[in-house]
Amino acid sequence: MDLAKNEALRMLANRLQDDLTLPLRESNLVFGEGDIDAQVLFIGEAPGMNENLQKRPFVGRGGQLLNKMLEHIGWRREQVYITNIVKRRPPDNRDPFPEEIAAYKPYLTEQIRIINPKIIVTLGRFAMNYFLPMAKITRDQGKAFQLQGKLLVPILHPAAALRGNEAMAMFRASFEKLPLIIKKRESLIAEAASKNQAKDETSIQEKLF
Repeated sequence: MDLAKNEALRMLANRLQDDLTLPLRESNLVFGEGDIDAQVLFIGEAPGMNENLQKRPFVGRGGQLLNKMLEHIGWRREQVYITNIVKRRPPDNRDPFPEEIAAYKPYLTEQIRIINPKIIVTLGRFAMNYFLPMAKITRDQGKAFQLQGKLLVPILHPAAALRGNEAMAMFRASFEKLPLIIKKRESLIAEAASKNQAKDETSIQEKLF
């Protein structure tokens, strides 16, 4: 574990906890959890009831599906990092308001900077549109996008996948692409290095899918 990163995240969580200007302070802080050196960062929209109670992200039915799909592709939950764009539960699990997303934005920005993943996987429409405002979840989920030197892969929210067979099939198919995206990205970078050619992230992304 990178001790400097761990300390930076601890201090960021403390700042979040102490910031009296943030909305939704009637709910518990759900900062995030997982491997702070992870290549892949999963980001949802906001905690729900179970997450608020346990102070952990994705621990309800959606979280159980997320864990199952991680196992399906040969990963473990402990190998990735999981968080949300909004760090506290909105009342009655309503969608987060734009001003709530904006209030928590500096903290998520800093969290991403500290963890520094290679790939960000957004779970659901709100998390996707946080990074890609013009994207459509049914059209763009499962695709790889370049974003500030990282790859971003939007996927349906696990809760949405639980609503029907078609959504579940889309969710599973997109999840199964993740190891392939990482493998392809690494092979392209290795190929570029072996040829002593500088490949920018745009050209790498364009070759992925």
